Amino acid sequence: MRVVADGETGTGTVQFSELLGALSHALDLTEGQPAGHCVRATWIGFQIGRQMGLPELQLWELYHTVMLKDLGCSSNAARICELYLSDDLSFKRDFKTVSDSLPKVLGFVFSHTGLKAGLAERFRAVLNILQNGGAIVDDLIQTRCQRGAEIARALRFPPAVCGAIHALDEHWNGGGRPDRLAGPAIPLYARVALLAQVVDVFHTAAGRAAALAEVRARAGTWFDPQVVACFEAVAAEPGFWEMLASPEVEAAVFALAPRSPIVVDEDYLDDIARAFAQIIDAKSPFTSGHSERVAVYADLVAAELGYAPEQRRWLRRAALLHDIGKLGVSNAILDKNGKLDDAEWQDMRNHAALSETILARVAAFHEMARIGGGHHERLDGKGYPRGLKGPEIAPETRIVSVADVFDALTADRPYRKAMPVEKALGIMRTDVGAAFDPDCFAALERAIAGLEAGLPGMRAAA
Repeated sequence: MRVVADGETGTGTVQFSELLGALSHALDLTEGQPAGHCVRATWIGFQIGRQMGLPELQLWELYHTVMLKDLGCSSNAARICELYLSDDLSFKRDFKTVSDSLPKVLGFVFSHTGLKAGLAERFRAVLNILQNGGAIVDDLIQTRCQRGAEIARALRFPPAVCGAIHALDEHWNGGGRPDRLAGPAIPLYARVALLAQVVDVFHTAAGRAAALAEVRARAGTWFDPQVVACFEAVAAEPGFWEMLASPEVEAAVFALAPRSPIVVDEDYLDDIARAFAQIIDAKSPFTSGHSERVAVYADLVAAELGYAPEQRRWLRRAALLHDIGKLGVSNAILDKNGKLDDAEWQDMRNHAALSETILARVAAFHEMARIGGGHHERLDGKGYPRGLKGPEIAPETRIVSVADVFDALTADRPYRKAMPVEKALGIMRTDVGAAFDPDCFAALERAIAGLEAGLPGMRAAA
């Protein structure tokens, strides 16, 4: 596979915008939004930018600001669950519909805090939020905005994009966050992105009339009146709303993408995989560093098995992204200190299918998607989600499975402390041939023994 700048074509290539657009569906998951939210918001924002007469480079910057506006979204999910005793996915979804009206804010707090908690626990949580709500929201948004800007920088986006992602939640009247910017001090791309986000949320939930009413109601408070005027102009154009509601909107958004000034090479593909791995692992304190470690262990196993350097590089990327579907699992489940009930366990198991669905959105990622979807399968057919057996499970998937379980056992979890290496290997050894491929497990043991001895334990690194 070769990723090319938008506008280029060729056999075995994928467009830069298509790749990031597909991965933006993972951001939709963790924001609790219907699939394609970031893509649809990009359609809206780009049309506004055109109406403003922005030149091509600025349109490119605006395009990717809106597409990747939620890069930091996973970083506050665990904190939301802890403070509000709530499902972070529904919390984030519904929070996007709340205005500055005190009755609406209070209604949101009471309808989203501690609904499954005991009365005393719920009372304490609600009281804490009512007394310290401003500071709590400041902290949650600061975390999200700062992290999003950091990841955008890691993806080599220019300061204008990074700064706009950081300023996404600023309001025209100075009442937003994280820095209480007002008026023209707010980056233009952030002003457009916030409006585009609200339009898509209300249009998807209740239709064009609701979206237009919300924009008009917030003009001059949340939204720059000039941006609102440009939106009103594009909203009146024939076909705007029809395309926004069409299954073809994603293809239309990718076709709009201005030519990318970023040089897309193999190193950049590594950067993309690593950046999204950080988003995945930020979802829960118990998965911090998990994807990176799985990639390292998978690489060690692949080296022991004689994989070529280019195969190992591809496998590392697949391992970094194997758990991307976990962004669609609530932290109320991921961080639960106790046994999951049947419904929770089903939601947890669904993350593998979600991983496959997201990665498969890029045609050239189909093999990578197979690893994301199959890393919890077992040789004996007792795994999930498909119950695959033996030869149906690809060798690369078997490698990631061994690496994934080894890291899960040797890292802290909400319900137990990390296991010593030898105990973890002993538990896995009893499942060799049933859950784990014997050759992959033997390669893992050799690699770990080499690490413990302070030796490379593998062929020269790629």
